[in-house]
Amino acid sequence: MQSVRVNRKAAARLATGHPWVYSSDLTGASQIEAGAVVSVQDPSGRSLGVAHYSSSSLIALRLLDRGRPAVDAAFFKKRIEAAAGLRQRRVRGSEAYRLVHAEADLLPGLIIDRYGSHFVLQALTQGMDAATPWITAALIDLFQPQSIVARNDAAVREKESLPRAVEVIHGALEAPVELMMNGLRWRADLLHGQKTGVFLDQRENYLAARSYAHGRALDCFTCTGGFALHLASVCESVEAIDSSESALATAHWNQQANGVANVTFREADLFQILAAFSSSRRTYDTVILDPPALTKSRANLDAAARAYRELNARALRLLPSGGILVSCSCSHHMSEAALLSVVAEAARETNRSLRVLERRGQSQDHPVLLAVPETAYLKCLIFEVQ
Repeated sequence: MQSVRVNRKAAARLATGHPWVYSSDLTGASQIEAGAVVSVQDPSGRSLGVAHYSSSSLIALRLLDRGRPAVDAAFFKKRIEAAAGLRQRRVRGSEAYRLVHAEADLLPGLIIDRYGSHFVLQALTQGMDAATPWITAALIDLFQPQSIVARNDAAVREKESLPRAVEVIHGALEAPVELMMNGLRWRADLLHGQKTGVFLDQRENYLAARSYAHGRALDCFTCTGGFALHLASVCESVEAIDSSESALATAHWNQQANGVANVTFREADLFQILAAFSSSRRTYDTVILDPPALTKSRANLDAAARAYRELNARALRLLPSGGILVSCSCSHHMSEAALLSVVAEAARETNRSLRVLERRGQSQDHPVLLAVPETAYLKCLIFEVQ
């Protein structure tokens, strides 16, 4: 195992529990193979642990362990087994959940989602890409899966000089899979769907939103119908809108599979249609805002904040007193405090007074590591108009 020394700044960051070292904080890493496991040392040569090395990313090291274990097939099996134990304790009522949540499960750069007997992995770093055979072997040994899909089409792989591709690396998968989640039937396209097939991080928030929803509901950015189909059982009607034709096709299948008659799906641009609804004085009793990430970098945060404010203002204009607003953000750089501030600005702009009913995050199968704020990204705020 080759050694890499880091400067005092990086050593101090690692001491806080954060596993990343930036390339500018290395004091020497020549002739190290991309994706190699390396021994990390502080300026005096003291061992800080072992890490995956990236030859091209700004994040040059991702710490795997603070000791010096052999990073081999047994290492990955043990870590995946530990992650599975947490999900067995915390996941209820779903055949689909996140099995491995990267840094939060001490496997930085690795995502594994489970859909019943099918698994989807994303190797987002050079190190995890190289370790894919060991990871695959661990999944086969632990779960005997029907298929394993490598959804390595995430744009972040380009920062690691890795190709983007989707392939079935074990078993066979020729069609979308069907599963049960929260008492409803769902179809997940593991090869072509958004993320790895279904937005699993909102699973518990679907139930929370249902507990407050009533009357006529509007689900904005519905994708495959997650919020809409959960709200159908407690609302008179649900209008669900998205700009993706393929996502709405899956949403229609989900609707029919569950025999839901009071949801109407519609393809449209949400920014435009919310403005039109506001101009026509249309009203709803419940509005869901679950947009895609409006910023993926801190540099664009101001523009994203303006977009979130405008979305929330347009939604609030549709809600009377007693109405429910569920406002979400999956942008890591948009903190909960920032989102609360944005919604407060929207409330002042629309002359609405809001009561905070719940402040929520991602479902428990997407755990958060306290020392790694990047593992907490989803915000779900539930308000009542006063």
